[in-house]
This record gives sequence, structure tokens and C-alpha cells, in this order.
Amino acid sequence: MTERVDTPTNFIRQIIDKDIAEGKHTKIITRFPPEPNGYLHVGHAKSICLNFNIARDYQGDCHLRFDDTNPSNESLEYVESIKDNVRWLGGEWDGPVRYASDYFDELYECAVKLINAGLAYVDNQSPEEIAEYRGNFTTPGRNSPYRERPVAENLQLFEDMRAGKFEPGKAVLRAKIDMASPNMNLRDPILYRVLNVPHHQTGDKWCIYPMYDFTHPISDAIEGITHSLCTLEFEAHRPLYDWVLDSLEGLHEFPSRPRQYEFARLNLNYTVTSKRRLKQLVDEGIVESWDDPRMPTISGMRRRGYTPEAIQNFCQMIGVARADSVVDVSMLESAVRDDLNKNAPRAMCVLNPIKVVITNWPEGKTEILTIAVHPQNESMGEREVPMSGELWIDRDDFREEANKKYKRLVLGGAVRLRGGYVITANEFEQDAEGNVTTVYCTYDENTLGVNPEGYKPRGVIHWVSAKHAVDAEVRLYERLFLEASPDRAEGGMLGSVNPESLKVLSGCKVEPSAVAEGAERFQFEREGYFCHDTTSTPEAPVFNLTVSLRESF
Repeated sequence: MTERVDTPTNFIRQIIDKDIAEGKHTKIITRFPPEPNGYLHVGHAKSICLNFNIARDYQGDCHLRFDDTNPSNESLEYVESIKDNVRWLGGEWDGPVRYASDYFDELYECAVKLINAGLAYVDNQSPEEIAEYRGNFTTPGRNSPYRERPVAENLQLFEDMRAGKFEPGKAVLRAKIDMASPNMNLRDPILYRVLNVPHHQTGDKWCIYPMYDFTHPISDAIEGITHSLCTLEFEAHRPLYDWVLDSLEGLHEFPSRPRQYEFARLNLNYTVTSKRRLKQLVDEGIVESWDDPRMPTISGMRRRGYTPEAIQNFCQMIGVARADSVVDVSMLESAVRDDLNKNAPRAMCVLNPIKVVITNWPEGKTEILTIAVHPQNESMGEREVPMSGELWIDRDDFREEANKKYKRLVLGGAVRLRGGYVITANEFEQDAEGNVTTVYCTYDENTLGVNPEGYKPRGVIHWVSAKHAVDAEVRLYERLFLEASPDRAEGGMLGSVNPESLKVLSGCKVEPSAVAEGAERFQFEREGYFCHDTTSTPEAPVFNLTVSLRESF
């Protein structure tokens, strides 16, 4: 991750400090373990920052490991997008990319050892029967009729499962723990199930696949992970994590004995971060794709124009805690706004253009004005902005009449062009519907950079030379959901979708610097922060609104 200073401590760092002081570890090793069943979202960003920053700060390692135990929902598309987004956010994993599927042979070997130790058995109950026998939070479970099978029979049946002799749902391997445990995760959890599905890494080698709760602790132990950091929903799974490793002690040798620690996940209002929900938005056409700029995926935020630095700063702002809470999405937007305010070059774009004709401008003249790239950062230099006798200004920046609070162009009044001259509106034209089409003005050649005595410009407006303007499409985004808790809205998540979350403007006018080679993100002056969309080209530029100049939702 990008080097940071004064990283605040948290309970996880305190645990690590204590472990180091007690000599438990000579090297700290963490891991980021995404399932390749969707694109990473903003919640994953918190985990990425936590795991990679801890490894960096303690001069340790952080592994990128895909927990790819369910090929039914996984794909190489998700694998590649995850690697790309981890890199973009600043995660630099140590060693090769790892996969739980790399350990399928060793996982199978561990399962056989548990069977030999009388700690696992093959169950032929149907999924419905297993669920019924499992009980619930008020009713203890009942032992499966197959629970006391002899070891030799379980070994043969497990081998038959591997050989493809059972259809899905006809046989599973279960841990033998305690069907009366108050922790539902310990009621003889399933360790292996039959899935006749090829795997994106192992092909057709396997027709049985280990469950996550069995795979995770063993993968951690194989890799020498010291601190396995999970979100809070895995707290109830920790006893099973420990049972797996404790049960294999003396049966199978691992490089280390990892420990699991849980932290609060990132919950944002006006947002959903369930992969299942996000996939539903894509599948039902509510959004264009996983990287739609309205999506809280890292790919969507990248396309929207968010910076990795802004996301990292946001994750540091919210901190790491044990208790769940909901963070206001405006904190994320504020972090993005703060970063772009410091670093985004300025440009001018007219979203809803009307023509200005400067009647006293010398015919055919083009003047090149020099304007700061960033008004508070001289190191970013200056840009050349062409000006001619015909300009585009925004429709909202002209009125025939207005009160004193209106600080823009009014008939008979003067206004300063950003970085340019003072102009005065003298007359205007309208179309048949009464819409202003052209404003006729005069300019004073002595007002470039100064306010001569006698002028009282109402304000400053942005503009683009009509002769040099580049036509562009601009996409204005609002939050995707109207309700702070979309899933609790009437009609569920889909009932909370904001029908005005995307507005597409065509025929917008941008200054040439906004489409120059290397141009990426901008503050379009007086409008907001924008970036080039992935579909943008120099011939047909497309800009996405990243965030407004101030909170407006």
C-alpha cells in the first residue's frame, strides 16, 4: 500500500503488538481472501487497506488468496477484476497469487485424516433432512442416522464421492462435533459436498469441493498466516475455525497455527454491499454493469473518477472497530471531494449552452488566454485557453431581469468571464418557445485581469470559445438509492432505486485542454468534479460526474 504516516492504532494492532512483545511471531503475515464470485465493493476496500497496511507497517507479508471453493458461482472474469482492483487500490501482495484450489489435494488428505480419527463421517440424508435434523436456535439438533458409521465405511464412501459415484445432494462429508451445541455452526457442519461442475483453476479434476469453513483455516495454516482478519459476521464461525485446526493437531503438520480476529464490516447508508444484491442490479438491468459508476464496486468507483488515495483516506477516517455501525456515505464523498480539490486540474465545460456573440470583437481574431491549471497550486502550471468573438455560456448564467442576489449575466449588466474579460449584455434573441438562443454582448479590452474604475461585474461565469469548443456527452449521477437503508424500503431494494440516478446531457461544450492527451480528472469550474468515462475518445469525449462541489443530495 501507499506509504502513510501516523496510522492510528486499533484493537487489531494492539493484539499484534502484544503478540510480538511476547515473542509469538517473528514475522506478521496477513491475507486478503476474496471469493471470485463477483466484483469487489467498497466494503472490501476496508479489508484490503487493513490487511495490506498491517503487513507493510510491521514489515511482514500479505497474501492475495482466492477462496475458490464454489465453482458454480465463480469465473475468471471475477478473478482478473479482483487482481486489477487490489493493485489499483495500492495492494502489493507477496509471492504469487494464491488459490484455495492450490490446496485441494492437501485438504482432501486432511479430511481423510479426520475420518480416520473418527471426527468426520459421510451422511446420505437429503438436504431437507439435514436441515430438519439440525434444529434451530431454540431446538437442539438430532444425530444423523449415519453418524456412527464405521471408519472403513466412511473412507470408502468418501472415496466414492470423489470418484463421482454420487449425484449432488446424495452424500456429504460432515464433521462430528456436537448436534446439541448452542452454536449452530458446530452442529456437525458439512465439510465436503458433491458438485459436478468444472473449476476455473483445476478443470475437471474434482467433482467434490470443500466448504469455506473447512478450507479457510487450513489454507491459513498452510500459508503461515499469523493473523486471519475477518469481518464480524464470521465471529460465530471462529469456534469451527479453531476446531478444524485443533482436531488436525498431531494428525497433520502445518507451518503455523493462525488465529482469527473479527472487525466490524463497512456499512454505508444509501448503499448495498451484498454481492448477491449487486449481481441482481446487473442481471435485472437496473445498472449497466458491475462497473457502472453508480455501483459501490471498486470498478464502479474507479469509473466514476474516485482516486485510490481518497478511498484509502476514507478507510483510515472510519477506523477499525469491534462494533458494527453505519457510516454516512457523505463521508466517502467528502474524502473524494477533498482529494480532488487538492489535485484535480481545472477546466471549463458548459453543460447547457447558449451562444454569446461579442459584437465588438475584432473579426476573425483568436486570442490565447493563460489561465492557472489550479488556482491554489502554482506547481501545476498554466493552460492556454483560446477565446474568440463567439462563446458558449450556461443557460442558467443569463437572465433578462434578476435581483441583486443573482451574481451572473443580466441584460444591461456586466460579468467577468473566468480568466478573461468583462462583458456587458446588450440584447438577446429567443426561439418560438421563448427560450434564449443568443445573447449579444460587448467586451472591454482593458479588463483582462483587472477591474477598471466604473465596472461593477456581478460575478464570474465560465465559458468556452464556440470556435474551439469540443462537443461532449456528460453523465450526471446521483445516488442509486433514495432510502438510507435500501433493503428496508417499501418494496425492498428495487423499490428504493432512484429513477433520477443518471441524467445524460449531449452537446455539452468543453475547452480543448479537457480532451488533451493524458487528461483524466477535472474540476469543471462551478460545476463539479468529472472524469473521462471508459468509453470516452478524443473524437467523442464522455465525462462522468464524480462528485459535486458540495454535498447536494
